[in-house]
Amino acid sequence: MSKRPVSIDDLLSFKLVSDPQFSPDGARILFGLKTIGEKLKSVNQLWVSDLAGGCTQLTQGSTSSSSGRWAPNGSGISFVSARDADGPQIMFLPTVGEAHALTKLTEGSVGDYKWSPNSEWIAFTFRETALEFTKKGKKEREEAGMSEAPLATEAEWYRLDGDGYFGDQRYKLYLLNVASREVTLLSDRDAHGNYDFWWSPSSDELGVIRSACAHPFREKPNDQIYRVRLDGSETQVAGLPVGEKQSLRWSPDGTTFAWAGNVDLEDPWGVRNTHVFVCPVGGGEVRNLTEQTDHSLTVSTLSDTKEASFGAWIEWREDSGALFGVIGTKGETHFATISLDGGIELHTQGKHLFAGNSVHGGGVVGVFSTPTMIPELAVVEDLASGTIRTLTSFNSGWHSAVDVRPAEEIWLDTPDNTKLHGWVIKPAGEGPWPAVLEVHGGPHAQYGWAFFHEFQVLAAQGYVVVYTNPRGSTGYGEAHTKAIQGDWGTADWVDIQTATAWMKSQSFIDSTRMGVMGGSYGGYMTNWVIGHTKEYKAAITDRCVSNFVSMAGNSDFPMNKDGYFKGNAWGDLNDIKELWRQSPISFFKDVTTPTLVIHSAGDLRCNIEQGEQVYSALQQNGVPTRFVRYPASTSHGMSRSGPADLRQHRLNEIVSWWKRFL
Repeated sequence: MSKRPVSIDDLLSFKLVSDPQFSPDGARILFGLKTIGEKLKSVNQLWVSDLAGGCTQLTQGSTSSSSGRWAPNGSGISFVSARDADGPQIMFLPTVGEAHALTKLTEGSVGDYKWSPNSEWIAFTFRETALEFTKKGKKEREEAGMSEAPLATEAEWYRLDGDGYFGDQRYKLYLLNVASREVTLLSDRDAHGNYDFWWSPSSDELGVIRSACAHPFREKPNDQIYRVRLDGSETQVAGLPVGEKQSLRWSPDGTTFAWAGNVDLEDPWGVRNTHVFVCPVGGGEVRNLTEQTDHSLTVSTLSDTKEASFGAWIEWREDSGALFGVIGTKGETHFATISLDGGIELHTQGKHLFAGNSVHGGGVVGVFSTPTMIPELAVVEDLASGTIRTLTSFNSGWHSAVDVRPAEEIWLDTPDNTKLHGWVIKPAGEGPWPAVLEVHGGPHAQYGWAFFHEFQVLAAQGYVVVYTNPRGSTGYGEAHTKAIQGDWGTADWVDIQTATAWMKSQSFIDSTRMGVMGGSYGGYMTNWVIGHTKEYKAAITDRCVSNFVSMAGNSDFPMNKDGYFKGNAWGDLNDIKELWRQSPISFFKDVTTPTLVIHSAGDLRCNIEQGEQVYSALQQNGVPTRFVRYPASTSHGMSRSGPADLRQHRLNEIVSWWKRFL
């Protein structure tokens, strides 16, 4: 029986695993499974698997349950859900009995939470919603005939893409007594509310990372580590460098802090490698364990079947003799050991993604994917062999019925003697075919050996899909990433031209029918391409950057003067010139390429006015242009995590545009 092509509507069938966690005895794995159910609503529920792959669903209903964690004493699992309240609560499902709420929080947002090793406490972050924006507050204003409440703020950071406008409200660190369910405030001292924390092995204090700056978004990064006792008193760990810090871990033997970080004060966008540092918990000598390697702990491999994650994950080995981490390199993602003597050893090999997420004894569980395989739960039981064994097969029925096209690897030589890594997916049958060049976002991320539904849809429609990691991408060493720091449209443009020339030279590609598309930085590069060449017959710019001068003040992460980019947008012409030089809109005078503009009104990362400028300029130039504007309820990551019907709509718009012009 022949297989059918991939379709747009297939996204409704995907079952996506996430966040696997070993049980305290290592015999079972707790994980999340996201599906699209009634009325096209995405719902995440918690499941448990044994090491043979036998799975049982733990939570039910139309409300999502997420962030599942085992109680260290094995008495049950905790999770976060809004099933019985106006807002999310920390819930507990005992080994025997029904799930119940451990907290009675007011309306707001639960951030991270962690069990104490003795299972007596849970530390968590929570941001309360301002009264006038709660369901109760809105109802009271409506009943009184009042308008929607205005948002007033004096904070430099008051919004975040995917999170919305929170004004002056901030996350605070709280302590929950599991037995009494009493909640007390531990810390509210961080100016921007970003806490990273970890319990001491003795359960009597926490290590906490927070900014030491009064105004973190104006000043150079200076995260520090504090030892916070259960009464809220604290001591700063002495002798630590400035810079960004994350993923704090307290060693099981109680002697050492480890964290992932960067000491470069001029790197707000992740250009430099993220390294692993250690120091005694009482302060003292700080050592960079990965300084002699060219790996970064924060390489994000992009896909539309998983969330984009730009954070580092590290974990201590149980004997405190080494650390584990996840390394992205050359489009791959692997599990690794980080030696206390310095250096990184990759345990897994191959053209795949394996994002380890939880360790127990000599094994690790994570999420595994390839270009032809939707992510599934997988385990490595022997680090010496590095053999990856998949545990689940939630998507096997879909795979057995559908023709998923393979990705072929390419390496191209650029005119300035660098190597450009990429992939090509061909349709079934015989060419020559029209082709689409996809440019990833970031820019400091990577395409790789991941399943990408959008690419498969285009191949099924008869288009060759080409995607590469031009300079600026991560996974190829710091110099490769740093090549475009504050200087977009230079080395990356050389690499895009190299990919373009290669496409034109291939006999299986019809060089008269080529299109270019991308989102975020990929939208920036699409705008740059149509302003500098007419090689492409049509273009699609999605959630794009077009004008750095205007974007400097309307992104959720505002640009600082002479930070990543030199100059600033509120000075004289000399201050503005560097931002304008790198703005694609400044080259739009002679653009003739038909362009589809896709943008979300709720995008707080790349404001929708960026797309509106592209549309307005091209319309006034008489260029065939279509603007698809998604509602304010969506955000920058809509193509990955937006409502299913709007994701379907977006893909249909893309396919229709290519049919029209290619």
